[in-house]
Parts: sequence; C-alpha cells; structure tokens
Amino acid sequence: MSSKVRIAIAGYGNLGRGVESALARTPDMELVAVFTRRDPAGLVLQSGGVPVHAMARIEDFVDAVDVLILCGGSKTDLPEQGPALAALFNTVDSFDTHAKVPEYFAAVDAAARGGKRVAVISVGWDPGLFSINRLYGEAVLPDGASYTFWGKGLSQGHSDALRRVPGVQGAVQYTIPSQAAIERVRSGSRPSLTTREKHTRECHVVLEAGADPSAVEQAILTMPDYFADYDTKVNFISAEALRRDHAAMPHGGFVIRSGTTGVASSQIMEFGLKLDSNPEFTSSVLVAYARAAFRLGQQGEVGARTVFDIAPGLLSPKSAAELRKELL
Repeated sequence: MSSKVRIAIAGYGNLGRGVESALARTPDMELVAVFTRRDPAGLVLQSGGVPVHAMARIEDFVDAVDVLILCGGSKTDLPEQGPALAALFNTVDSFDTHAKVPEYFAAVDAAARGGKRVAVISVGWDPGLFSINRLYGEAVLPDGASYTFWGKGLSQGHSDALRRVPGVQGAVQYTIPSQAAIERVRSGSRPSLTTREKHTRECHVVLEAGADPSAVEQAILTMPDYFADYDTKVNFISAEALRRDHAAMPHGGFVIRSGTTGVASSQIMEFGLKLDSNPEFTSSVLVAYARAAFRLGQQGEVGARTVFDIAPGLLSPKSAAELRKELL
C-alpha cells in the first residue's frame, strides 16, 4: 500500500482502547479519529495528536476515514450502530450474540449495500477465529463432532449484558469450562454434552444503592442468550472488591473436532487460545479484518461479510507473493 489505511474508532471503552493499542503496532495503518458519546474534551487517549469527536458529528468525517471500527457492546449498541454506520463507512465490528447473527447480518448488509460500503461483522475470536476453526473441522472431518469450550475467562459481552440490568452499578462475568468434559472430548469418545455440562457462569455484581438483590439476580438468571441456559452463580460484592480483584481481563478456550477417517482412524483437530487480555486480543483481530475491509472496498465490493467470506491473505500486510514464499 502506498499510504496508510485511515482507521477511526467508534466507542472508547476497553475494546476501543485495545484497538488504539493494536494500531500502534500496525505500520500500514493509522488512527485518525475517535468518536464517543461522552464529552470529547474529557477523553484522554493513549496516543498523542489524535482528535476526539462527538459521535453525533460522525457523518462529517465520511471522507476522512477508510475503515471505522465499531467498539460498542452487542446487547444494545451494535444492533443500532451497526446498520446506521455501515451505510456511511466501511466498518468492522465484534457483534457476538451468536443467536442473533443472522438477523444482524441482514440489517447491516442492507445498510452497507445501500451506502455502497463493506461491513465485516462478528469479528474477534468467538465469533471469529473459533468460527473459522469450527468450519475447518467440519469440512475436513465430515464424520465427527465439534466442541467449543470457553474460559476460564472474563467475557466482555456477558459482562456488558450484566451492567445493563436495572439495579447493577458494575459487574464482571467469568465463563468456566468443565475440565472433565474437555478430557472426555479429547479422548475421542465423542460424548453428547448439554450446554450446562460444558460450562458454568460466575457473575460478580455491584448493586446500585437501593437495588433489590433478588430482583437483580432473577433478571440475570433468566436472561435469554446469555445466562438462562447455564448454571449461573451470582455473587454480590463491593465496588472496591470489583476494582481490586477483577480488573484483569483474561480469557481463552478451545475448539475441538473429533472425527473418524478411513475404516476406524480417530482424528482430533484442536485450536486453542490463552489470553492475558481478552479486549486487546479481540482488538488485534478487528484491526487485521479492518485491513481486509479496506482492500475489499478498494476492489469495489459492497455489503456485509463474515470471517467465512474473507480470504486469509487479505488479513496480512504482506503481498500474495511474500505469503507464498514465507508462509506457504
């Protein structure tokens, strides 16, 4: 590329800060703006010289941004922001409510096609890299079973969903995999596992003054798509304990495909991640797919895409010839 790809960030929470950090390690891209719903004057970035603008003014910068990375939450932010901003910019987002991906894709696709833009949705490690490895496993081992385990780690999406519950001042959620279930899968026995058998969810919640703990707990335990299908424990803690004991954001997990080839040969494919910082890693994936979104836009492509639709070579700053020589 003859010049740097101009990247802007919409939303400056943990994910937005992670994108900013990832861009600092990405020579072919530059951060040109951050957009926020907060007071721009009160936002202090890690990078010097990058302007911060009010989200309400984002339409004024259509010609100044090559790709806009959306860093809002999946529960309430992205369902609104995704389609609205895909009509204006090439976008990449990390929408992670698996059950609602088809309807979200349809909404974003219509908006992006109307605006003649490219929008890459549901980018990260799950959905994202784990999704690709589930596809590889099914394609390579059609006679088999796929298993996904998450954690132990802090889930950004589920923590965000907790914080949206009325009466909750602050919260984090940890996903904890069953080691016994993992070992059964690795044995090649292809067990049939329910959602509850594979994971538990542990919530640490700070209540707002006057909030009813029972009502908050019930709202959490019955929340569809997030907690209703899991054994979930809700722990009420102080704001001090939340700051002291839950500031780190580790995560990780495994995608395992157990299959059979030939007459009776057992084959196991496994992809795993162990992450010190969930948002920083997710942000790094977003930045790689922002490069792909830019290239697709340069080629005249329009509409929504997922990780299934994007060739791996488009993620790399290296040329196709360099990739063939160095990595193939």
